Amino acid sequence: MIQVSITLTHYLVLSAVVFSIGLFGALAKRNVVAILMCIELMFNAVNIALIAFSRYLPVPASNAAQQGLNGQVFALFIIAVAAAEAAVALAIILAIYRQRRTVSIEDFNLMKW
Repeated sequence: MIQVSITLTHYLVLSAVVFSIGLFGALAKRNVVAILMCIELMFNAVNIALIAFSRYLPVPASNAAQQGLNGQVFALFIIAVAAAEAAVALAIILAIYRQRRTVSIEDFNLMKW
């Protein structure tokens, strides 16, 4: 049986792939809800990278009591910001849908003169 050790590189490649999928989706989709989901995917890719860094990078001696929890703390902040962003974005999308009856990004010209 072959033992495969998962390293930091594996997590960073996974994070880069997930972020790339989210970025492509955010740039290629026409539906606002799908774009919002792709942005959430990009946030999750950043969370994977932060937690991988906090797990695999050495902890400084002055910070040994925390045992590398900085990545987890940043990931929790990103999750909180993503939840707030999703709530605000969905409220805006619902308000625009009630007025325009569409969620297509091409029909949103509210900021134009």
